[in-house]
Amino acid sequence: MKKRDTVLLLGIFSIIILITIQVVIITGVWREKDEMFNLRYRVFSQDALSNMSRKWSTDGFDTARLLISRYSEKAGKEISALKDDSAIARKKRDVLYFVTHVLDKEQDLSQFLSDYFEKQGIEKNFNNKIVINYFELIKGDTTIPIYVNRAFAERRMLTKENEPPRRLKPKRISEIFVKGDRSEDNFYRLDFEYFIDFTDKRHVILRETAAYLSMSIFSILVVVALFLVTYKNLMEEKRLSNLKTDFINNMTHELKTPLSTITVAGKTLEMAQIREDEAKVLETAKMIGKQSIHLNQLINMILEISMWERTQFQIDKKKVNIEELMNDIVTSFRTGCNNCSSITEKYNFSSHDIDIDVVYFTTLMNNLLSNAVKYSDRDPEIKIDGSVENGKFIISVADNGIGISRNDQKRIFDKFYRASTGNIHKYKGLGLGLYYVKKIAEAHGGDVSVTSKPGKGSIFTVTIPY
Repeated sequence: MKKRDTVLLLGIFSIIILITIQVVIITGVWREKDEMFNLRYRVFSQDALSNMSRKWSTDGFDTARLLISRYSEKAGKEISALKDDSAIARKKRDVLYFVTHVLDKEQDLSQFLSDYFEKQGIEKNFNNKIVINYFELIKGDTTIPIYVNRAFAERRMLTKENEPPRRLKPKRISEIFVKGDRSEDNFYRLDFEYFIDFTDKRHVILRETAAYLSMSIFSILVVVALFLVTYKNLMEEKRLSNLKTDFINNMTHELKTPLSTITVAGKTLEMAQIREDEAKVLETAKMIGKQSIHLNQLINMILEISMWERTQFQIDKKKVNIEELMNDIVTSFRTGCNNCSSITEKYNFSSHDIDIDVVYFTTLMNNLLSNAVKYSDRDPEIKIDGSVENGKFIISVADNGIGISRNDQKRIFDKFYRASTGNIHKYKGLGLGLYYVKKIAEAHGGDVSVTSKPGKGSIFTVTIPY
C-alpha cells in the first residue's frame, strides 16, 4: 500500500475513533444531565406538595373531587335507569370525559408548582398531564365500572394481594411523575396519576451541555483540520518530489543531447581524413560551438532560477514603442527558427510607449513563441494580437498546437512543471519556460493567463500596465 493511502486510512480511522469517543462522552453527559434534571424536579415537586399540604391542608384536587362526587351521584342514578347497552356506553364516555376535564381544569397543583419552581430559580413553564388508571361509580352496594387503564389492569393482576399496583412509568422522556392519588367516597372510586411535562427539556439540557458539546466539536474540527493540513502537505511533498524527479530526468536528457553531439564531434576531429578536409573541420567546429552555446544556455537558465529564488527579481525598465518592439521580436524569432511557423500579427497599441525591461520582455515573448512551435503536431500557425484596454497592454499569443488539459492549466506556470503530454521527450524542455513568463509578467506588475482545449490549441494572454 502506498504511503499516501496508509496516511489517509490512518487519518480517517483516527477521526472515526475520536468522533466515537466524543459521542460516547456527550451521550454520557447528556444522560447525566437528564437524570439530574428529573431528580431536581422530583425533589422540588415533593417539597412543593409537602409545603402545600402543610400550609393549606390540600393537594390541589379538593375542588375537583367535590365536583366529581356531586356528578357521580347523579350519573350513577342515570346509568342505573338505562337499559340500552349503547346508551350506557355513551353515558360512560360522557362520565369519563367529565372526570378527566374536571381533574385537569379544576386543580390548583399546577399553579402552585409553577410558583414554587420560580421561587427556587428553576424553569417554571411546563404542561401538566393527568392519567386516569380507573374510575367507577358507587351506587349503594353496587359499583358501575366506567374506565380501567389496560396497563394499570395488567399491573394490578400481577400485584400481590393487599399491595397497591405499581405506578405507571412516564411514556415520554420529558414527563416527570409528581403524585398518584386514590380517592373514594359514597359515589365514586378513582385512581389517577399526575405528571409534569417539560416540552423545552431538551433545550434546557442543551444549554447546560453546550460547553461540553462546543469543546467536543472544536476538538473534532481541530483534528480534522490538522489531518487535512498534514495530508495536503504530504500531497505537496509528493508533487514536489515528482517534479524534482521529472526535472532531473528532463535536465539529464537535455544536457545529454549537446554533450553527446560535442563528444561525437570531438572524436570526429581526431580522424585524420576529417582533419585534412578544412570544410569538415569548420562544420564540426561550428557544431561544437552551437551545442556549447545551447549547453551554456541550459546551465545559465538553471543558475538564473536559483538566483531568483535567493534574491528579489530585478528589472531594468526603459520607455520603448511597444509595436516596434513586438515587430523586432517576431522578425528575430522568424529568422532564428528559419521561418518554422506562420505568424500573423495584429496590433492596436495607438502609438503608446511601454515602460519595460526589453531583455526580459523579449525572453517572455520568445518563450511563448517557442512553445507554440514546440507543442504543435502540425505546421505551426501563430496569431499575435495586441491592444490597450483599461490602462493595460494586452498581448495574446494563439496557436494551433496540441492544447493543454484543464488540470494542467492550473499548474502550467509552476516551476519545473510540464504538462502530461510534455513529459514525453518528443517535446523537449525543463518545465521552466512558462515559469519564466509568469515571473517576468509579475515583475512588471502584470500577469499571464491561458485558455486552451486539448487538440484545439492554446491562447496565452499577457497583461502589463502602462
